[in-house]
Amino acid sequence: MCYLLPAMSDIQPTKPTPQFGTAEYSIQNGGDICTVCKAPITGTYYRANGSMVCGSCADRVRRELPQDSHGSFVRALLFGFGGFAVGLALYASFVIITDISIGYISLAVGWIVGKAMMMGSKGIGGKRYQVAAVLLTYAAVSMAFIPIVLSVLHKEKVEAKNVQVQKAPAQSDAQAATTKPEAKPGDSTEQDSQPQKMGFARALGTLAFIGLASPFLELKDGFSGVIGLVILFVGMQFAWKMTAGHAQIAVDGPFQVSAA
Repeated sequence: MCYLLPAMSDIQPTKPTPQFGTAEYSIQNGGDICTVCKAPITGTYYRANGSMVCGSCADRVRRELPQDSHGSFVRALLFGFGGFAVGLALYASFVIITDISIGYISLAVGWIVGKAMMMGSKGIGGKRYQVAAVLLTYAAVSMAFIPIVLSVLHKEKVEAKNVQVQKAPAQSDAQAATTKPEAKPGDSTEQDSQPQKMGFARALGTLAFIGLASPFLELKDGFSGVIGLVILFVGMQFAWKMTAGHAQIAVDGPFQVSAA
């Protein structure tokens, strides 16, 4: 009794992974045969996911299967960061344009990140790919908080400036300009330039920290915050499932054929 598998001739270049997931059982009358090439097995044999194969077919299966490696993971990360950037821009643009922040775009972000990582790894997945995809999806959605806040601040600044211009008469502006003291080289403006730069970096770091925590901070909004967090978790689940990769085929052996 042995397993029956698809013939190696059925394996196309677009499907580099042989299908060993479903085994069929049949009784062979002429001894053990390879379930791939149907050749009789004598001496030693191998098992691919429990199915008996000959040595040459075992070598071929090993060569044609995509192998996980450090390079594959690095490529997946690079593509994943690209998906992170696209997802962040998509999420932030949607919220800025529509003023809708319930988070449905999180689903698309999870799909984009997972798809990008699978393109980079050429279909190879696993736990480390899944963890990276989940983190990138969460980071893309949460860090979209930064451009959204900057957009809101810019709008408020423009509106405040317009109101001030409308209220202040042109004559008062001219008088203020004439009484304004001239700047000197030793004024505090140049001295304060470096602290201002440091203040901007600190503010950006604070925004990044708040952004990472923003999905949970939105819980204070009540039901909408809970729904947004749930949708984000669903998007992360999309990324997790997509980066699971193809089922790997384990080739064990060699084993000695037992005498009848």
